[in-house]
Amino acid sequence: MKKTNLWQRLLDLLAPRFCTVCGRRLSLSEQVLCASCNMHLPRTGFHLNGADNMMARLFWGVIPVERAAALFYYEASSDASNIVYDLKYHDHPEIGEEMGRMMAREFAPSGFFDGIDLIVPVPLARSRQRHRGYNQSLCIAKGIADATGLPLGKRAVRRTTFKKSQTQMGRRERQENVADVFRLRDAAAVSGRHVLLVDDVVTTGATMTACARELLAAGGVRLSLLSLGFAKS
Repeated sequence: MKKTNLWQRLLDLLAPRFCTVCGRRLSLSEQVLCASCNMHLPRTGFHLNGADNMMARLFWGVIPVERAAALFYYEASSDASNIVYDLKYHDHPEIGEEMGRMMAREFAPSGFFDGIDLIVPVPLARSRQRHRGYNQSLCIAKGIADATGLPLGKRAVRRTTFKKSQTQMGRRERQENVADVFRLRDAAAVSGRHVLLVDDVVTTGATMTACARELLAAGGVRLSLLSLGFAKS
């Protein structure tokens, strides 16, 4: 143990890590967020009542969802939004994995993952993934899988195209932008199973709805949803 700690301290000295929210240097025991920013992260608490919360209600009457949750409230240009910006645009896939692990550890005691059979990340179009180098939703899903031991279904569904960024779009525009862009790739992998669909941020729910409909087409699919951030509309 002492040898491991010595190497950790040496690595930390040579390559210090910094809080993605405030920029303060992290201690050896801290990951991605410093203790203060972690404590003040605007958590939603949605996992405590996954069937009836602000995020779950987005999908009522649209797609059948057993439970839905997000770790924190996302607001553009807020301090917490740095987590998503660094993950998506600053080449830090490790942020997604660590935040996925943290979210899974926090949500597990509430029973949020009970009965889940498979984790499916919302896919990126190939052109988009080549440009970014990775799929941020897959990074988050990997962290969740690592903490829960649940299997990943990386090839269950694919995204056929990327039209344009949805950042400045309203609800209707978002729905039109993701209409018919997902295709079920492996129906056998999800048929008859309880699937947890994972994305980075949910705003109107348009992307998750479009992807979920393809998964539901496999037949007998039960569906739950999880995201890192939730943007209040």
